[in-house]
Amino acid sequence: MSEYPKLKLAGPEVLSSEQTDKELGKNLDQKLRYAYFKTVAKGGKSLIQSCKDLHLNRVVCYKSLLPEYEDDPIEQMRLLREARVSALLQHPNTVPTYEIGRDRKGHLYFTMKLVHGYTFREILDYRERYDLGQLVDTIIQVGYALEYAHSVGVIHRDLKPENILIGPYGEVLLLDWGLAKVWGEKGSLSEVDQDGGHDAPVRETSDSSMTGHQKLQGTPHYMAPEQIERDPDIDARTDIYNAGIILYESLTGRTPARGERVDEVIHSTLHETPPAPSSLMPSIPPLLEQTVMRCLEKRPEDRIASAGELVRLLQQNWALV
Repeated sequence: MSEYPKLKLAGPEVLSSEQTDKELGKNLDQKLRYAYFKTVAKGGKSLIQSCKDLHLNRVVCYKSLLPEYEDDPIEQMRLLREARVSALLQHPNTVPTYEIGRDRKGHLYFTMKLVHGYTFREILDYRERYDLGQLVDTIIQVGYALEYAHSVGVIHRDLKPENILIGPYGEVLLLDWGLAKVWGEKGSLSEVDQDGGHDAPVRETSDSSMTGHQKLQGTPHYMAPEQIERDPDIDARTDIYNAGIILYESLTGRTPARGERVDEVIHSTLHETPPAPSSLMPSIPPLLEQTVMRCLEKRPEDRIASAGELVRLLQQNWALV
C-alpha cells in the first residue's frame, strides 16, 4: 500500500517538562480536558470533531450527538452502545477508543484515535490509478478486522467503502460499528447489546430515492439478502456477503445489485445473480472471480464460511492460478 498518496500532517506540539506540568495542573483544576474543536464530519444524529486532549497533549477524535439529539435518551443509549462496542475491539485494523464521559453540560461523548487518510470510497472513485493487488490487500486487512471481531462475537453489519479508511502509511482501519450486532457465547445478546436495545441505529442515506427505506439496517447497495428481509438470525456470514460486494466493486467498478431506486436494488439483491466479474472485465483472475461469487451466494450456508477463509483465499497467488 506504499503507493497511496501521502498526506501532509502537522507534527506534534512539544512542550518542556515545566510547561507541561504547569498546563496540566491548570487544566485539571478547571476540569477542562478537551479544547480547540474542529468539525471533521456530521452524521444523521452525531457530530465528529477533532480536538486537543489538554491532559495528554495530543489531538483526538471526539464523537458526540448533534444538539437536537443531545438530550434524547434513546440516542444517548445508542452512542453509549457504539462506544462500548468500539472499545471491545482492540485490533490493529480497528480504531482505538480512549474514553467515554459527559461534558460540563452532562452530554455524552467518547474519544478515539484521530486518523488522517482516505476512505476506500475515495480510492475506488479513482480505481484505475491503483494496482489490483493494492485493492485486494485492502480487503485482506478488512478481513483481518472481521476475523477478530467475529471471534469476540461482533458482527459489523454495515460494511461499505465509506467505512474503510486507508491511513497515510498504508494502515487500513474498519470504522463505524454503530450498527454492529453483539452476541454472547450461546447466542444471547450480550450486556453491550442489551444496553443499546435490540435494534441498531437507523442509518440514513443522502440519496433522496432511498427515503422511506431508512429502517433497513444498512445501506441498500451493500446489504445481504437476510438484512433486507430483517432475518433475526443474522450471523458473521452477512459480513462475508458485504465484503464480497466491496471486492466485486474493486474488480469491476460497480456493485453487484443494480437499480436507481431502492425497490430495484432490493429486487436485484434478492432475486438476481450478478454477472460474473470477467464478463465485465475479462482480465479478472479466475480465483478472484470464484471467491467473489462464493461471497455473494444468496443463502448464507452456501457462502465462504468465515473471514479467515476469505483472507486465505485472497492471499493465494491468484494472478497465476
